[in-house]
Amino acid sequence: MSRFTRPLALALSLAGLLALPAQAQDNRSIAARVELHAIPSLTLSDANFLTGNAEAGKAVTVTGELRVAQGQGRLPVAVLMHGSGGIGPNIEMWARLLNAQGISTFAVDGFTGRGITSTSADQAQLGRLNFIIDLYRSLDILAKHPRVDPARIALIGFSRGGQAAFYASLARFHQLWNRSGAEFAAYIPFYPDCATRYIDDTRPVAKPIRLIHGEADDYNPLRTCAAQAERLKAAGVDITVTTYPGAHHGFDTPLSNAPVVATNSQTVRDCSIEERAPGQLINAETGAVFTYRDACVKLNPQVGGQPEGRAASQARVLEILAEVFKK
Repeated sequence: MSRFTRPLALALSLAGLLALPAQAQDNRSIAARVELHAIPSLTLSDANFLTGNAEAGKAVTVTGELRVAQGQGRLPVAVLMHGSGGIGPNIEMWARLLNAQGISTFAVDGFTGRGITSTSADQAQLGRLNFIIDLYRSLDILAKHPRVDPARIALIGFSRGGQAAFYASLARFHQLWNRSGAEFAAYIPFYPDCATRYIDDTRPVAKPIRLIHGEADDYNPLRTCAAQAERLKAAGVDITVTTYPGAHHGFDTPLSNAPVVATNSQTVRDCSIEERAPGQLINAETGAVFTYRDACVKLNPQVGGQPEGRAASQARVLEILAEVFKK
């Protein structure tokens, strides 16, 4: 595991922020163009996702907001995938930060088109793997867009969206569902749930995975992601874990500076879930099919911002993207 310890000023300078007056930074964060895209997708169970059973799915249209950054020609893009609360204030913050660096953003709304506002208190409303289909379908749209460089599309996800960003890297899932002919240049999951082990989950595509997590997270604990990262490292995968002391779940939100209890929100922090046969997700403790009624599912984790982690993670993401996009 690695911890991001470079001074913030140095990281920001490398990203080009400190060289600009404040007014210039603000102007650069304004998108040159905003487009809303319909994304044809599917709603289906995790079991059907894992077995590639598209016929069992229900057709649905979700949406994506493309903010084309200021600049000419084909630009790099960061796809932003929200968490269990839907598109929140952190998505706008990240879009503005990245747009200011000449990186377009594509914020996917995986809920509204499905008639969902939040899954926090009822995660069973939507299979956890549906977002991966949405992301592959987004990749299909972006790879054909005249203002997008298809070789420079990175994926950033948060919480439930971070889980999708993490497991969307698996070669097996690409084979089952990615028909775009393109792939993400990097996977950057923020505080994902890493409690599930899937068949062939140590075989991602050959792209960097850069996990970012708070050490105080009691919603999706760091320990499960650290264990998964170690398994992947042992398999030769290019993966790092960047952590922030005292940071809770959702530490990057710009609208709070301290955690609060997320009342009735479900967490699988005490669960160990394994795909023991294709499509069968088993509670490793009970040996039965996992459900959100299992005793390992707990309530009332903490969520909220932390200024130090927020600022450091912004610098870290800019550093990762500068390396991946080779700007």
